[in-house]
Amino acid sequence: MMNTIKIPDHKNTVIVAHRGLSGLERENTCAAFVAAGNRSYFGVETDVRKTIDGNFVLCHDDHTERNCVDKLFPEVSTLRALQSLRYKDIDGSFDRYDLMMPTLQEYIKICKRYGKKCVLEFKGAYSVEDMEKVLEIIRGMDYADGMIYISFSLQNLINLRQADPTVSAQWLTCDTKPETIALLVEHKMDLDVYFTALTKEIVEDLHSKGIVVNCWTVDRLEDAEKLIEMGVDQITSNILE
Repeated sequence: MMNTIKIPDHKNTVIVAHRGLSGLERENTCAAFVAAGNRSYFGVETDVRKTIDGNFVLCHDDHTERNCVDKLFPEVSTLRALQSLRYKDIDGSFDRYDLMMPTLQEYIKICKRYGKKCVLEFKGAYSVEDMEKVLEIIRGMDYADGMIYISFSLQNLINLRQADPTVSAQWLTCDTKPETIALLVEHKMDLDVYFTALTKEIVEDLHSKGIVVNCWTVDRLEDAEKLIEMGVDQITSNILE
């Protein structure tokens, strides 16, 4: 039976399930979110995209071909068309009817049920008005306090903060250059960085500036143990628990 790889001692570091528990279930599906919910994860990460008819769905790539074979682009497709696609299982088979593209609401409902933080990555460009729509959905589900927002686009996060200055935001980056850290300080944001960019000295410097440190995507136990010794706050992983 497949299972997660357990980290013997987390110390003060918490683990985020990347695209749900994508090491065991098809990424960004309700099955992956429930699998993470049933385990000890602090949070469940996913990727949100806008549809042409004003809905929000969960899909990492800019099209569906890798997960579905059929190729649709969420931003120019309707929710109905996207949810008509059947996802392949992680073994490549197409014999599961429960694997399809979830909505933002389905994801939040699962995380809320299991008491997990939603770590929501914005894919594509989001205006302030788009952010207000997302926040309205989340407030309507009474889970505003259960959210952490992330994006590779600093402008997305700036627009998010314009819609609500109080939200928790992490800028996704691949580096810890001084200019990157300066922008984090300027905009009062936390960091979600590719793990190889970190050292103990950098983590300590970030913490001295009040910056929470998340890192991605860590799937080897030895890497996780080194990062825990550095004192990172969060580790995002496909399979480690």
